[in-house]
Amino acid sequence: MYLIAPSILSADFARLGEEVVDVIDSGADWIHFDVMDNHYVPNMTIGPVVCKAIRPLTQAIIDVHLMVKPVDRLIGDFAGAGANVITFHPEASEHIDRSLSLIRENGCQAGLVFNPATSLHYMDYVMDKLDLVLLMGVNPGFGGQKFIPSTLPKLQEVRARIQAYEQKTGRRLRVEIDGGVKVDNIAAIAQAGADTFVAGSAIYEAGKDSDAHHYDTVIAALRARLAQVA
Repeated sequence: MYLIAPSILSADFARLGEEVVDVIDSGADWIHFDVMDNHYVPNMTIGPVVCKAIRPLTQAIIDVHLMVKPVDRLIGDFAGAGANVITFHPEASEHIDRSLSLIRENGCQAGLVFNPATSLHYMDYVMDKLDLVLLMGVNPGFGGQKFIPSTLPKLQEVRARIQAYEQKTGRRLRVEIDGGVKVDNIAAIAQAGADTFVAGSAIYEAGKDSDAHHYDTVIAALRARLAQVA
Protein backbone atom coordinates (compact mmCIF):
# COMPACT_ATOMS: atom_id res chain seq x y z
CA MET A 1 0.00 0.00 0.00
CA TYR A 2 2.73 2.47 0.97
CA LEU A 3 5.40 3.65 -1.48
CA ILE A 4 8.65 5.43 -0.65
CA ALA A 5 10.03 7.78 -3.30
CA PRO A 6 13.45 9.28 -2.52
CA SER A 7 13.97 12.71 -4.04
CA ILE A 8 17.24 12.94 -5.94
CA LEU A 9 17.28 16.66 -5.14
CA SER A 10 19.21 15.65 -2.01
CA ALA A 11 21.45 13.09 -3.74
CA ASP A 12 25.14 13.47 -4.50
CA PHE A 13 25.02 14.79 -8.07
CA ALA A 14 28.66 13.88 -8.67
CA ARG A 15 27.59 10.22 -8.52
CA LEU A 16 23.91 10.48 -9.39
CA GLY A 17 23.66 7.21 -11.29
CA GLU A 18 25.07 5.27 -8.35
CA GLU A 19 22.78 7.13 -5.96
CA VAL A 20 19.72 6.07 -7.96
CA VAL A 21 20.80 2.43 -8.09
CA ASP A 22 21.80 2.36 -4.41
CA VAL A 23 18.54 3.80 -3.13
CA ILE A 24 16.40 1.37 -5.14
CA ASP A 25 18.61 -1.56 -4.07
CA SER A 26 18.07 -0.38 -0.49
CA GLY A 27 14.30 -0.82 -0.76
CA ALA A 28 12.86 2.36 -2.25
CA ASP A 29 9.93 2.08 -4.67
CA TRP A 30 10.01 5.19 -6.89
CA ILE A 31 12.56 7.82 -7.86
CA HIS A 32 11.25 11.35 -7.33
CA PHE A 33 12.67 13.80 -9.86
CA ASP A 34 12.36 17.49 -8.92
CA VAL A 35 12.40 19.94 -11.83
CA MET A 36 12.77 23.65 -11.00
CA ASP A 37 13.14 26.55 -13.41
CA ASN A 38 14.10 29.59 -11.27
CA HIS A 39 10.82 31.11 -12.44
CA TYR A 40 7.94 29.30 -10.79
CA VAL A 41 10.22 28.55 -7.81
CA PRO A 42 13.42 30.34 -6.72
CA ASN A 43 15.80 27.54 -7.64
CA MET A 44 17.05 25.70 -10.72
CA THR A 45 17.73 21.97 -10.90
CA ILE A 46 17.72 19.38 -13.68
CA GLY A 47 16.01 18.63 -16.96
CA PRO A 48 15.02 15.84 -19.38
CA VAL A 49 18.64 15.01 -20.32
CA VAL A 50 19.33 13.86 -16.76
CA CYS A 51 16.11 11.85 -16.66
CA LYS A 52 17.11 10.13 -19.90
CA ALA A 53 20.54 9.35 -18.45
CA ILE A 54 19.19 7.60 -15.35
CA ARG A 55 16.34 5.77 -17.10
CA PRO A 56 18.50 2.78 -18.20
CA LEU A 57 19.83 2.34 -14.66
CA THR A 58 16.57 1.27 -13.02
CA GLN A 59 13.19 -0.30 -13.71
CA ALA A 60 11.68 1.77 -10.89
CA ILE A 61 8.99 4.34 -11.55
CA ILE A 62 10.43 7.79 -12.26
CA ASP A 63 8.09 10.35 -10.72
CA VAL A 64 8.71 13.76 -12.32
CA HIS A 65 7.52 16.79 -10.34
CA LEU A 66 7.44 19.88 -12.56
CA MET A 67 7.94 23.11 -10.61
CA VAL A 68 8.06 25.10 -13.81
CA LYS A 69 5.91 27.58 -15.72
CA PRO A 70 4.68 26.95 -18.37
CA VAL A 71 4.50 23.16 -18.16
CA ASP A 72 3.22 21.83 -21.48
CA ARG A 73 6.46 21.89 -23.47
CA LEU A 74 8.32 19.88 -20.86
CA ILE A 75 5.63 17.21 -20.57
CA GLY A 76 6.54 15.67 -23.90
CA ASP A 77 10.26 16.07 -23.25
CA PHE A 78 10.10 14.18 -19.95
CA ALA A 79 7.78 11.51 -21.28
CA GLY A 80 10.27 10.92 -24.07
CA ALA A 81 13.10 10.79 -21.53
CA GLY A 82 11.48 7.91 -19.64
CA ALA A 83 9.21 9.46 -17.00
CA ASN A 84 6.35 7.29 -15.74
CA VAL A 85 4.52 9.86 -13.61
CA ILE A 86 4.35 13.60 -14.28
CA THR A 87 2.85 16.10 -11.86
CA PHE A 88 2.55 19.89 -12.03
CA HIS A 89 1.14 22.82 -10.08
CA PRO A 90 -2.26 24.18 -11.22
CA GLU A 91 -0.98 27.76 -10.99
CA ALA A 92 1.63 26.92 -13.64
CA SER A 93 -0.81 25.90 -16.38
CA GLU A 94 -3.19 28.12 -18.31
CA HIS A 95 -5.37 25.06 -19.08
CA ILE A 96 -5.13 22.40 -16.37
CA ASP A 97 -7.41 19.93 -18.15
CA ARG A 98 -5.34 20.19 -21.32
CA SER A 99 -2.04 19.71 -19.49
CA LEU A 100 -3.35 16.61 -17.71
CA SER A 101 -4.63 15.23 -21.01
CA LEU A 102 -1.22 15.86 -22.58
CA ILE A 103 0.50 13.85 -19.85
CA ARG A 104 -1.82 10.91 -20.38
CA GLU A 105 -1.54 11.13 -24.17
CA ASN A 106 2.21 10.75 -23.71
CA GLY A 107 1.68 7.50 -21.81
CA CYS A 108 2.33 8.74 -18.28
CA GLN A 109 0.27 8.90 -15.10
CA ALA A 110 -0.87 12.43 -14.31
CA GLY A 111 -1.15 14.40 -11.10
CA LEU A 112 -1.71 17.84 -9.63
CA VAL A 113 0.54 19.35 -6.94
CA PHE A 114 -0.81 21.64 -4.22
CA ASN A 115 1.37 24.07 -2.31
CA PRO A 116 0.59 24.68 1.38
CA ALA A 117 -1.49 27.78 0.54
CA THR A 118 -3.11 26.49 -2.69
CA SER A 119 -6.83 25.72 -2.62
CA LEU A 120 -7.87 22.15 -3.44
CA HIS A 121 -10.77 23.25 -5.62
CA TYR A 122 -8.69 22.76 -8.79
CA MET A 123 -8.87 18.99 -8.41
CA ASP A 124 -12.67 18.86 -8.31
CA TYR A 125 -13.04 19.51 -12.04
CA VAL A 126 -10.42 17.10 -13.32
CA MET A 127 -10.69 14.01 -11.13
CA ASP A 128 -11.26 11.81 -14.19
CA LYS A 129 -7.82 12.78 -15.51
CA LEU A 130 -5.90 12.37 -12.24
CA ASP A 131 -3.94 9.31 -11.15
CA LEU A 132 -2.56 10.95 -8.02
CA VAL A 133 -2.61 14.15 -5.98
CA LEU A 134 0.62 15.47 -4.49
CA LEU A 135 0.58 17.75 -1.46
CA MET A 136 3.60 19.82 -0.56
CA GLY A 137 4.52 19.67 3.12
CA VAL A 138 6.82 22.67 2.56
CA ASN A 139 6.92 25.62 0.20
CA PRO A 140 8.63 24.32 -2.96
CA GLY A 141 12.11 25.29 -4.03
CA PHE A 142 14.61 23.82 -1.60
CA GLY A 143 15.24 20.53 0.17
CA GLY A 144 15.76 20.10 3.89
CA GLN A 145 12.82 22.24 5.05
CA LYS A 146 10.65 21.43 8.07
CA PHE A 147 7.21 19.90 7.57
CA ILE A 148 4.34 22.42 7.85
CA PRO A 149 1.83 20.98 10.40
CA SER A 150 -1.24 22.44 8.64
CA THR A 151 -0.56 19.96 5.85
CA LEU A 152 -2.09 17.18 7.96
CA PRO A 153 -5.71 18.44 7.94
CA LYS A 154 -5.29 19.28 4.26
CA LEU A 155 -4.21 15.69 3.64
CA GLN A 156 -7.34 14.49 5.43
CA GLU A 157 -9.46 16.67 3.16
CA VAL A 158 -7.76 15.32 0.03
CA ARG A 159 -8.23 11.75 1.20
CA ALA A 160 -11.93 12.36 1.88
CA ARG A 161 -12.47 13.81 -1.59
CA ILE A 162 -10.64 10.93 -3.22
CA GLN A 163 -12.51 8.30 -1.23
CA ALA A 164 -15.82 9.82 -2.29
CA TYR A 165 -14.66 9.76 -5.90
CA GLU A 166 -13.44 6.17 -5.61
CA GLN A 167 -16.80 5.06 -4.23
CA LYS A 168 -18.53 6.56 -7.27
CA THR A 169 -16.15 5.36 -9.95
CA GLY A 170 -14.05 2.50 -8.59
CA ARG A 171 -10.89 4.34 -9.71
CA ARG A 172 -8.12 4.49 -7.12
CA LEU A 173 -5.95 7.60 -6.87
CA ARG A 174 -2.75 7.86 -4.88
CA VAL A 175 -2.09 10.62 -2.35
CA GLU A 176 1.55 11.68 -2.33
CA ILE A 177 3.34 13.94 0.15
CA ASP A 178 6.55 15.85 -0.55
CA GLY A 179 8.60 17.91 1.87
CA GLY A 180 9.76 17.43 5.43
CA VAL A 181 8.97 13.71 5.60
CA LYS A 182 11.08 12.08 8.32
CA VAL A 183 11.15 8.89 10.36
CA ASP A 184 9.53 10.70 13.29
CA ASN A 185 6.52 12.07 11.38
CA ILE A 186 5.84 9.60 8.56
CA ALA A 187 3.30 7.62 10.61
CA ALA A 188 1.22 10.74 11.38
CA ILE A 189 1.36 11.71 7.70
CA ALA A 190 0.13 8.23 6.71
CA GLN A 191 -2.68 8.39 9.25
CA ALA A 192 -3.78 11.69 7.71
CA GLY A 193 -4.18 10.00 4.32
CA ALA A 194 -0.91 9.82 2.39
CA ASP A 195 0.17 6.55 0.79
CA THR A 196 3.21 7.71 -1.22
CA PHE A 197 6.07 9.48 0.55
CA VAL A 198 8.78 11.63 -1.01
CA ALA A 199 11.79 11.83 1.27
CA GLY A 200 14.96 13.61 0.19
CA SER A 201 17.28 14.72 2.95
CA ALA A 202 15.82 12.16 5.39
CA ILE A 203 17.19 9.38 3.19
CA TYR A 204 20.18 10.81 1.35
CA GLU A 205 21.66 12.74 4.26
CA ALA A 206 21.42 9.65 6.46
CA GLY A 207 23.11 7.60 3.76
CA LYS A 208 25.98 10.04 3.48
CA ASP A 209 26.93 9.18 7.04
CA SER A 210 28.10 5.86 5.59
CA ASP A 211 31.12 5.62 3.33
CA ALA A 212 29.23 3.11 1.20
CA HIS A 213 26.19 5.42 0.84
CA HIS A 214 23.82 2.65 1.88
CA TYR A 215 20.25 3.68 2.51
CA ASP A 216 18.67 0.43 3.69
CA THR A 217 18.75 1.39 7.38
CA VAL A 218 16.79 4.62 7.03
CA ILE A 219 14.34 3.15 4.49
CA ALA A 220 13.74 0.22 6.85
CA ALA A 221 13.10 2.70 9.66
CA LEU A 222 10.54 4.56 7.54
CA ARG A 223 8.79 1.29 6.69
CA ALA A 224 8.80 0.20 10.34
CA ARG A 225 6.93 3.38 11.31
CA LEU A 226 4.45 2.85 8.46
CA ALA A 227 3.86 -0.72 9.62
CA GLN A 228 2.55 0.70 12.91
CA VAL A 229 -0.21 2.65 11.17
CA ALA A 230 -3.62 1.04 11.72
